[in-house]
Amino acid sequence: MLAFSDFLVGIGLLFVIEGLLLAGVPGWVRNTMENVTRTPDHVLRLVGLISAVGGLILIWFIRR
Repeated sequence: MLAFSDFLVGIGLLFVIEGLLLAGVPGWVRNTMENVTRTPDHVLRLVGLISAVGGLILIWFIRR
Protein backbone atom coordinates (compact mmCIF):
# COMPACT_ATOMS: atom_id res chain seq x y z
CA MET A 1 0.00 0.00 0.00
CA LEU A 2 2.92 2.35 0.66
CA ALA A 3 4.07 2.17 -2.96
CA PHE A 4 0.60 3.13 -4.19
CA SER A 5 0.38 6.11 -1.87
CA ASP A 6 3.85 7.21 -2.96
CA PHE A 7 2.62 6.95 -6.54
CA LEU A 8 -0.40 9.13 -5.73
CA VAL A 9 1.83 11.70 -4.01
CA GLY A 10 3.97 11.79 -7.14
CA ILE A 11 0.92 12.36 -9.34
CA GLY A 12 -0.24 15.09 -6.97
CA LEU A 13 3.13 16.82 -7.17
CA LEU A 14 2.98 16.61 -10.95
CA PHE A 15 -0.39 18.41 -10.90
CA VAL A 16 0.92 21.07 -8.50
CA ILE A 17 3.98 21.80 -10.66
CA GLU A 18 1.93 21.84 -13.86
CA GLY A 19 -0.67 24.10 -12.31
CA LEU A 20 1.94 26.54 -11.04
CA LEU A 21 3.59 26.69 -14.46
CA LEU A 22 0.27 27.26 -16.25
CA ALA A 23 -0.78 29.92 -13.74
CA GLY A 24 2.60 31.66 -13.57
CA VAL A 25 3.98 31.59 -17.10
CA PRO A 26 1.25 30.53 -19.52
CA GLY A 27 2.94 32.06 -22.58
CA TRP A 28 6.16 30.14 -21.96
CA VAL A 29 4.21 26.90 -21.51
CA ARG A 30 2.30 27.51 -24.76
CA ASN A 31 5.50 28.22 -26.70
CA THR A 32 7.16 25.15 -25.21
CA MET A 33 4.22 22.95 -26.20
CA GLU A 34 4.36 24.32 -29.74
CA ASN A 35 8.07 23.50 -29.89
CA VAL A 36 7.39 19.97 -28.67
CA THR A 37 4.90 19.40 -31.49
CA ARG A 38 7.63 20.32 -34.00
CA THR A 39 10.26 18.08 -32.39
CA PRO A 40 10.90 14.78 -34.19
CA ASP A 41 9.65 11.59 -32.52
CA HIS A 42 13.11 10.10 -32.10
CA VAL A 43 14.27 13.14 -30.10
CA LEU A 44 11.18 13.02 -27.88
CA ARG A 45 11.73 9.29 -27.26
CA LEU A 46 15.36 9.89 -26.31
CA VAL A 47 14.48 12.74 -23.95
CA GLY A 48 11.68 10.64 -22.42
CA LEU A 49 13.98 7.68 -21.90
CA ILE A 50 16.69 9.84 -20.32
CA SER A 51 14.09 11.47 -18.08
CA ALA A 52 12.65 8.12 -16.98
CA VAL A 53 16.07 6.67 -16.19
CA GLY A 54 17.06 9.84 -14.35
CA GLY A 55 13.87 9.65 -12.30
CA LEU A 56 14.49 6.01 -11.42
CA ILE A 57 18.05 6.82 -10.34
CA LEU A 58 16.78 9.69 -8.19
CA ILE A 59 14.17 7.44 -6.55
CA TRP A 60 16.79 4.75 -5.99
CA PHE A 61 19.12 7.22 -4.23
CA ILE A 62 16.27 8.60 -2.07
CA ARG A 63 15.01 5.13 -1.09
CA ARG A 64 18.47 3.73 -0.43
